Amino acid sequence: MNKFFRGLVLGFLVVGSSSCIIDEENSSTQPAVHAEWSKVFEYTPAPGQFINEKTIGGFDGTEVTLELAVAYAEKRLTNYLDVSLGGFGGYIVVGFDHNVFNFPGYDFSVRGNAFDGSSEPAVVWVMKDENENGQPDDTWYELAGSESGKAETIQNYAVTYYRPSAPKAAVKWTDNQGNSGEIGYIEAYHGQDYYYPAWIQEDSYTLTGTCLQARNYNDGVNWINPCYDWGYADNFSPTDFVAKGKNNKFDISNAIDAGGESVELDYVNFVKVQCAVNAQSGHLGELSTEVSGFKDLNFE
Repeated sequence: MNKFFRGLVLGFLVVGSSSCIIDEENSSTQPAVHAEWSKVFEYTPAPGQFINEKTIGGFDGTEVTLELAVAYAEKRLTNYLDVSLGGFGGYIVVGFDHNVFNFPGYDFSVRGNAFDGSSEPAVVWVMKDENENGQPDDTWYELAGSESGKAETIQNYAVTYYRPSAPKAAVKWTDNQGNSGEIGYIEAYHGQDYYYPAWIQEDSYTLTGTCLQARNYNDGVNWINPCYDWGYADNFSPTDFVAKGKNNKFDISNAIDAGGESVELDYVNFVKVQCAVNAQSGHLGELSTEVSGFKDLNFE
């Protein structure tokens, strides 16, 4: 750890919402901080083939409340196992037990399961705990990526999902662009009754976020999900993807507001990852982001 970073961390570290000046000689009495995420605050996936699924998905059937769904996600991330966000708009919110500082270069990473020909990109959002209450209830800022500002990228894209009327039925959806479709049930691979999250009590729910233009295609033999250049999680990027660990790296300096204008943030405390493509890849099912870790790269 270089002296510049070490001095800042030791002098200005924030644990939870309380500032903490650390005495190096008596550091054993101070609260410990960790490079990796500390808490899952929200887990609201879109319907998808791994939602409620008990083998690869790791559900056990007891996840019938929001609190139990969050506990499921925390357990999976603790063990570095994939948490599926389902189709477009599905998201997870995590917090760190310290400030993730905005230093030159990449500041944190998100681990997914992308590989060449299989990218399921998610937009990443960040939040600073401005009111210092330890909750993600301030302003979310999107981290710009290679598709930001392009005509085919849709801001404030909203999809409403509808509870299926019978087990093993497709999940129908409509969007705010006048389109409709469904997330098809793939009985050959999964056996759960519903792709619709068991803890969502309403018969429909709407997810809103930034939608990237789908790039998936069938080459005559296989379905291919090409990568996007940079700035997205679970994306086999030529720029920010690290094959060892399957991490995408992110720079807080890329934060933008709702109008697409750059925002200066000295640090952030919360990260949201949200599936950013609404598409199906035939027998492979919906494009659904998976995540399995979050890490402050400044600790390295």
